[in-house]
Amino acid sequence: MKRIEATIQIDKTGLVSDAIKDMVGGFTILEGNGRGSGQRQTIRGGRGTGTFVAEFNKVATVSTIVEDSKVEAVIKAISDAAFSGKAGDGIIVVSTVDDVLNIASKKRGSEAL
Repeated sequence: MKRIEATIQIDKTGLVSDAIKDMVGGFTILEGNGRGSGQRQTIRGGRGTGTFVAEFNKVATVSTIVEDSKVEAVIKAISDAAFSGKAGDGIIVVSTVDDVLNIASKKRGSEAL
């Protein structure tokens, strides 16, 4: 099993959610602030007379666990949905999961997904 975590621009969460909802058993989306290669927003301050660059961008992290056979399809779906062609589209991290336990059903491994 593999854990897939994709950090994407916040405005792409709906597209990514739609792209993977039928491919995975479930997923979590966490919203937060991030700082990477993407251009940060310019914000007006001081009664509209001054501007400054935001320190962070609004991002979302989509996290799911899938069987090894589904990894490439899920990665492709996420990357296609989150793609804009600009720096800061996001990053996908894949890591190995040794075991999973579904708390409600007490099932383990692939059955828990």
